[in-house]
Amino acid sequence: MADTIKVKQVRSTNGCKKDQVDTVRSLGLGKINRIHELPDNESVRGMIFKVKHLVEIVEE
Repeated sequence: MADTIKVKQVRSTNGCKKDQVDTVRSLGLGKINRIHELPDNESVRGMIFKVKHLVEIVEE
């Protein structure tokens, strides 16, 4: 695995549960099409899995 992973928000958090909104914010996102680079570890992967319907992993 790579040392970092790029995550992009593709859907809005409107109508989502508060814990999902908080997870998106802790990933460094908050607006659609915003990309943030994070370390590739189990905790970040778990957060991505929790909001997998709102974000995608960017392959570059």
